[in-house]
Amino acid sequence: MNLPNKLTIARVIAVPFFVAAYMTDMYLIAFVLFILASLTDMLDGKIARKYNLVTNFGKIMDPLADKVLVYSAFCMMVQDGLVPGWMLILILAREFTIAGMRTVAASEGLVIAAGMSGKIKTVLQMIAVPMILLGEAGTTEIFHYIAVGGQIFLWASLIMTVYSGVEYVTKNIGVFKE
Repeated sequence: MNLPNKLTIARVIAVPFFVAAYMTDMYLIAFVLFILASLTDMLDGKIARKYNLVTNFGKIMDPLADKVLVYSAFCMMVQDGLVPGWMLILILAREFTIAGMRTVAASEGLVIAAGMSGKIKTVLQMIAVPMILLGEAGTTEIFHYIAVGGQIFLWASLIMTVYSGVEYVTKNIGVFKE
């Protein structure tokens, strides 16, 4: 297994540690774990492209690892009232729709990699989560402003979620034609 794929797996392995830190109100530790895991996303892609280590495993597992990380955080935040439940439902509906399309494509021997708008959505989400975490970690006014910034990034990610979902479906609707 190559280094980019190991980094992807490391991101998934980091999730239970992130969740445990979050659930025990160790928001700064959760913040650090989330940032480190997010950085593996950027790093694995750069390494894979630079050294021509792009694999089908990476094309499938890299976005899945991102989802496991980010949506674990969102689930914890819904439970605490920091992310509206309806927002997570909308985000997950987009993800399940695209996962279904990818499954159908895979059954026809096709691998559909993530598009740029989906990558932007993920980056916005990976910025929103740590900002919201920092907002929970502190009690001074600056932490409040950081949390507000996190909410702005969260809403921006929702807009990109809807946009990228519509874009993905319209570009790949042919997968469902017999």
